[in-house]
Amino acid sequence: MDKQAAIHALDEAAWRQRDLAVVWHPCTQMKEHPGTLPLVPIRRGRGAWLEGVDGKRYLDAGSSWWTNLFGHGETRIAEAIGRQARELEHVIYAGFSHAPGLALAEALLERAPPGLARVFYADNGSAAIEVALKMSFHSHLNRGDGQRTRFISLTNGYHGETIGALSMGDIPLYRRVYAPLLLEPLFAPSPDAYEAEPGESAEDCALRRADELASLLETHAGSVCALVLEPLVQCAGGMRMFHPAYLRRARELCDAHGVHLIADEIAVGFGRTGTMFACEQAGITPDFLCLSKGLTGGFLPMSAVLTTAAVYDAFLDDSRERAFLHSHSYTGNPLGCAAALASLAIFDSDDVLAHNRETAARMAALAAPLAAHPHVAQVRQTGMILAMELVADRRTRAPFPAADRRGLRAYRHALDRGVVLRPLGDILYWMPPYCVGEEELSLLADVTTTAIGEACRP
Repeated sequence: MDKQAAIHALDEAAWRQRDLAVVWHPCTQMKEHPGTLPLVPIRRGRGAWLEGVDGKRYLDAGSSWWTNLFGHGETRIAEAIGRQARELEHVIYAGFSHAPGLALAEALLERAPPGLARVFYADNGSAAIEVALKMSFHSHLNRGDGQRTRFISLTNGYHGETIGALSMGDIPLYRRVYAPLLLEPLFAPSPDAYEAEPGESAEDCALRRADELASLLETHAGSVCALVLEPLVQCAGGMRMFHPAYLRRARELCDAHGVHLIADEIAVGFGRTGTMFACEQAGITPDFLCLSKGLTGGFLPMSAVLTTAAVYDAFLDDSRERAFLHSHSYTGNPLGCAAALASLAIFDSDDVLAHNRETAARMAALAAPLAAHPHVAQVRQTGMILAMELVADRRTRAPFPAADRRGLRAYRHALDRGVVLRPLGDILYWMPPYCVGEEELSLLADVTTTAIGEACRP
């Protein structure tokens, strides 16, 4: 029996013991294992479900960190990876080309907002943001605009964990410790509709915040490379949502000030918000479109940065210093490209976006009763993303004390009942794979209801 098979043969307790002796898990205070935060050994995944080593099934309501689009074990993607693995698993992408990389670039540009013309591959979402930041700065520099060294991002935003990407984020939990290492962007107020003033619509809130962005750009005219934002939904910031009017106005302001617009669609791309890309809902094209997570349907780590011909042309020169000398060992990995191509083909064959609209409507109907809960300040939704804000007082929106960890209570309750409802602080959310069915959504709604009751009891 090989080592992996031997691990699969372990019971749950033995598996946990061996894992916790050698593995350091992400985004985790490891001291909480195995007590406060249970470690769940998973043996396999099928459709919207994960199966534990003990045979217990868990509904994957968060799509495994928002990566999985069509369900675990989707055979069309798995088979595409297998076919590609038998032909070419990897080759250096500097000076070489391969069919999956070329086909994927063409397919992405065909589907992307008009005006994007080039594709640069990287390994993950954070790497995509790093690429876009460097490209933006360097393209300005190559055009003789070297005084542009600052970036603007939104309060409550999140863009990844590598140094440049983390610099653009505004969530203290992730940023505070590493502050001495980080770039110092300018922060524009988020257009988050949850923060709308009394009587103010989501659109009015977005436009008011856009006016504040305009003032920031005016104050720092000539020094800003790019505005970085997550279109429509600030995911890690608590699934906070805003009106597309902000994107339209931001595009106009960036154009007026010669500033690039970097759209971080790492989490919201590929149908999550109701359209293939969230930027479509504002009718705009960013200068950089950063993609990852759902790019490969959740099968393999990969990212892509789509940009314009104008940005690309700024690097064309006889001098290597003007070239974009940025690389990753696995840039353009053929297996990742094959998975991504298979994922895009499913969008075409299954009319995924139309199906998602029906699923999103069902999600809204099931969540509607929760809006009246005395400890739910808001139920909000954009496409296939739905979030519930838990508070101590619904009338004043006063939060629970952070030390109460109400979201963790909800998570543990749901996990015991076979649903992965991983919270963002005290915010619960549904972001299921697109294959989720009627019975599974009903289960999700029922368990969420009892989880909120458990989390909010005295």
